[in-house]
Parts: sequence; structure tokens; C-alpha cells
Amino acid sequence: MSHTPEKSSDSTSPQGTTITTSSSSTHLAPPAHQHQHHGHHRARRLRNFLLPDGREVHIALSPEEAETLKQRLTAIRKDEPFDLVISGSPEHLEALRTAHSHHETRREALRKRHGEEVYDEFENVRAELDALGSELHMLTDHAVSLDANFSKYGYSAHLRTYDSDSAPGSSASSFVHDADSHEKKDWEAERRNGRVMKLYKKPTVRQYFHKGLLWRASGSTEVASFELFVDLLYVGILAINGDHASEDPNGEELLRFSITFIMSWKIWSDLALIISWFETDDILQRLSVVFIMACLLGLTTNMLDAFHSTYSMLVAFYLAARLFMASYLAILAYVIPMIRAMMLLQVALTLIPAAIWIGSIYIDMPNRLAAIWVAIFIDLCAAMGVVLLVRGSKLISKRLAVWVDKAFEFYPAVNIEHKVERTNAFVTLVFGYSVVAIIYQNAAGFGLNAFFGKAALGLVQAFCFNWLYFELDGADLFQHAIRRNVVSAMVWGTVHLPFVMSFVLGASALSKLVLATDCRDANIEALFETYMAKSEHEIPSGLRWFYCVGLGIALFCMGLISITHIHKDAEGVRISKKHRMINRFAVCIIFFALPTAQGLNSLQLVSVTTGLVVWVLLLELWGMSCPDESFFGEKKPCRYTARCKISKKDLESAVKGGQVVNVQSLSDKGEKGVYNEW
Repeated sequence: MSHTPEKSSDSTSPQGTTITTSSSSTHLAPPAHQHQHHGHHRARRLRNFLLPDGREVHIALSPEEAETLKQRLTAIRKDEPFDLVISGSPEHLEALRTAHSHHETRREALRKRHGEEVYDEFENVRAELDALGSELHMLTDHAVSLDANFSKYGYSAHLRTYDSDSAPGSSASSFVHDADSHEKKDWEAERRNGRVMKLYKKPTVRQYFHKGLLWRASGSTEVASFELFVDLLYVGILAINGDHASEDPNGEELLRFSITFIMSWKIWSDLALIISWFETDDILQRLSVVFIMACLLGLTTNMLDAFHSTYSMLVAFYLAARLFMASYLAILAYVIPMIRAMMLLQVALTLIPAAIWIGSIYIDMPNRLAAIWVAIFIDLCAAMGVVLLVRGSKLISKRLAVWVDKAFEFYPAVNIEHKVERTNAFVTLVFGYSVVAIIYQNAAGFGLNAFFGKAALGLVQAFCFNWLYFELDGADLFQHAIRRNVVSAMVWGTVHLPFVMSFVLGASALSKLVLATDCRDANIEALFETYMAKSEHEIPSGLRWFYCVGLGIALFCMGLISITHIHKDAEGVRISKKHRMINRFAVCIIFFALPTAQGLNSLQLVSVTTGLVVWVLLLELWGMSCPDESFFGEKKPCRYTARCKISKKDLESAVKGGQVVNVQSLSDKGEKGVYNEW
């Protein structure tokens, strides 16, 4: 279908420039017909081309996209005519054949005009330029395999990739890029089938920082099956630890729950970090994971009486896992000298709190708690201190900065896909525990009673939390917290610990509330014998605090996690993200005050908390929508904007001639911000 656009009053970028933005770097790309033949664009799907008469043909992948593209081109091209076709349609094929025949004729004419020798030389030069252009694209922009990564977690101008075949070993080296490596990646992976897994394979660093750039393997890091097997053990840890906390809800039990949960979390997070840092894929790695799981099992079997007779065994199993991982890092410091300084520092940061843990065994309660919390603080915060030291040494002294730059020229980085997927798997496990905890067995002929009502409300509550975390707070991101900056990444990782702890505590309390008989239609004889013993007629005050404050802290932490991300701000949403977070934090305050309402029975308490969570979810869903968007039938998509702090004058001057420019280099010059639509 052909279109001759009419006049439009919409303001657009000069010369029809397409604008893309990011937090780290923004590029202004010239119109497609000006750069269509650059070598590093050859692998991309053709979206527009020119006909022999000079008319430009644009390709839409669907009728819906055709309508959107038509409106956009009408505003940009103004008086310039263009054709718009659907991909794969007869019009599309006919236009391609016409353009192809035209260029075939031109090629033959050039061959006859200049002769075979000159023509072949031109072809060789063009091929070399294509190869060099592809290499420049790999080094200065990003690899093709990271397109999905950027669309999910946000763009980073400081990210580079290397081939897995040229992964760094004992020293830094230059990396060779193959232009076809990404297309062959799946085929190369298939060739591994049938090979014997090695007993030992030299570890390679998956990704690392070097001189302000993040180098990483070109492929994405998937969560291995044995990592998910480790999570299965946490089903028992959550059940044992959480259920015992709700049996006797008091301050001492809360203290025991917090300490033992943090210890198990630390082992899990360290194991996930090491797997994210290094690629081994050998039998020795699996055996190491089994040993750490055995230590974690021993830790779990000594949790419940940790403040009395089993404390020494608890610390022994904890230190066995921690020191085993520290010894592994010490070996890596010898095997991979490139990251030796960081590995030795990690070993030291493990040995210091280990000495405090050992000393705490010989200290009586309650003085022992001081040593415990000092050791926990070092375990949890030492890694963040290292990151701040490496990144902020220039602010302390120049001499320190020189030493840090030399010692930590290379240091391993967290793989964002692996970290996010592992955390999501753990959070899913926590939500799953809350569902399992409310399950009971009915013994009545007609089981629709208060017990079932409270269990159903608890199920709705867990479903809403899952909806908020994964589909609202964790989706539609412009930039993930890990990719945003160091502070947001540390906050994102740190807040997850109190989030899962508080939610497990609230879920364990909910399991007791479901079986409570303090409300109407809650006859204890309607429960199976096993659950009769767990039922209580009156709700202890501590259980109310565990339940309400646990859910309140969990919801509050989810709000902080959401704030650390930069979401795509839709233009004209009903309620901005800032005001939605204010509503969420206000609901958290209600949660914190709810335990003081002693007149509420178990059914009323669960009903109120579920209603508050549902209110937060509904407000988020409605507030994130656009006024023109319909909840029924076809939806009109929202537009979202990103702010670039560049004056309009500098922007127009920079794109004259259609060259590609970096907006970040111009941002310091501009004082007036302009909104650029994606």
C-alpha cells in the first residue's frame, strides 16, 4: 500500500532522525536509507529499501505494526512519498524483485564500464570494509546475542563481549571475534552432545571488569539443573525454620529464626555467586556442590536448638561450607592470576568472620549474640565494602587509587541473567512455601467452612504478592537495578534478604491462623487429627505481630526493589510510579499497626490483610494503564518517553549530515532537557 503523507504539526527530530536512549549511552541513528549498507547491519533483518525510482519502501511485520508505522512515517517524512508493505505479502515480494533486478543491472553495467580487474578490486575492498565494520560494531557497540539482554535489563554502553573460545585464562589477552559466531552458537552447542564430561576442567571467568568496561562471554548464562536441585533443600529449610518460629512466637524465637536463616542464605548466595563468576562444567564442580549441600543439611538439622545444645554443630557446618568455598577461591587465585587479588581478598573476608564464629562458641549467652551479629555483619557487608573500595578509591586518595587500579585491574563481575534468574527461583520457592503452609486436611462431610475460607484468602494473598513481584515490579524495565549503578545493585541484592525472611515469617504465622478456632464455623472436629493438635482457640499476640509485620516488611521491601529499577514511564499514565509507591508504603504502615487491633479474630485478620494486598495490586494495575487504554478488547498501546538532557540546538547541530553521535557526549553541554519518544 502506498502513502503520500499529509502535513503534520507533530514535532520530530531533524532530518527524520530515529532516536534511541539509554542510561549510559544514547545514539542518534540516521535514516535507514543512509546507512543500510554498512557491514555490521547486514545480519539485521531488512526493514526498508529504495526502489529504482527513488521511492522508499518500509516493511511492517504485522497489520497492527503497519498502522503504527504509517502514523510515525507520516509525521517524520512529511512531503516525502513512501510505500508501506506487510512482510511476506505479494507487494513486498514484488518490490524486492524490482529492487533486486535494478541492482543486478547496475552491477553488470559497472562491470562492463570499469572492466573485470577494477570491479573485482572494488568487491574485495567492500568485503574488507564489511568485515572491519562488523568488528568495530562488536567492540564499540554490543554483540548480537546481547540484544535480548538489553531489551530485558536495559542498555549499557560499558558492556563488551568475547567469544567463549577466547575466554580469559591466566592473563589478559586480546579477543578475536568471528562475525558468524552468533549464528553458529546453537550449532556449536549441539556438537557437544555425546562428549564425556571431564573430571576437571580449568575454570574460566564468565565476565569481569577491566578499566571501566564489563567484558562477558557472548552467550547467556543459564541456570544449571544442579543449582535448582540445591533449591529443593531449601524447601525443608523454610518448612523447619518457619514452622518452628510460629509454634512459639516470641522474641527469642524471632532471634533464632533470623540468625539461622541468614546463615543458610549466606551459603546459598555464595554458592550462586561462585557459579556465576566461573565456568567449569566438570564432575569436580558437581561433587563440590554435593559437599556444600551436605553442610547445609547439617546446618538445618541443628537449627531449632541453636541457642542451647546444638550451637557448636551449627557453627561447625556453617564454617565447613564457608571455608570450603574460600579454599576453592584460593586455588583459583593460583590458577587464574588475572583475578588473584580479588580472590585473595575474598578469602581474607571469609577468614576474619570465621575466627569470630569460632570464638562465639566459647562465649555464653546472651554475650554470644554480640559476637554473632558482628560476624554476620562482616559476612553480609564485606563484599559491598570491597566494591565501594574499588569503585571509590579515587575519592579517598590518589595513591590508593593507583594501587587499587593495579591490584584490581581485573575482577570478576556478576552475570545479570544468572543472578536475576537464581533470585527469581528463590523468591518463587518462598511464595510456594506460603501456599504449602496453608494446606490442611479436612475431616468434615461439608468442608466449606472458616478453615477453607482462611486458606483460600491466604492463597489469594500469595498470588497477589507473586503478581506484584514478577509481573509489575520486575517487568517492563528500562534498566534493571544491577545495570543501573553500583548503589542500586547493592540495594537490590541486600533488600532481598529481609524480604524473603519477613515473608517466610508471615507465611508461617498464616499457617497457624488458618487452623485457629476463634471464629464462627471453625469447629475443631472438622480438622484431621494431625491438625487438631496444631489448632489454637486464641491467637497469641506474638503470632499477630509475626503475621502482620512480616507481610508489611515484605511489601515494603518489594517497594524498595521496585524503586531500584528504572521502569519505562508510559506517557500519560493514570498514576505515576512515585505515587503508586506512596500508596504501597501507606499500606505497609497499616500492616505495622494492625497487630494492635486485638479484637479481630483470625478470619477477620486474614480478610483485612488480603484486602489490603488486593487493593495494592488493583491500584497498581489501574495506575499503570493509560486513560486511552481499554481493559477489554483491543488495546491502544501507550507511548513511553525517556529524558535526554541535551539542548535542542546541540541536538540539531549534531545530527546534521546524518552521522551517528553519542548523546552522552553532548549531555554536559545541554541545559534544557528534551523528551525523545521511543
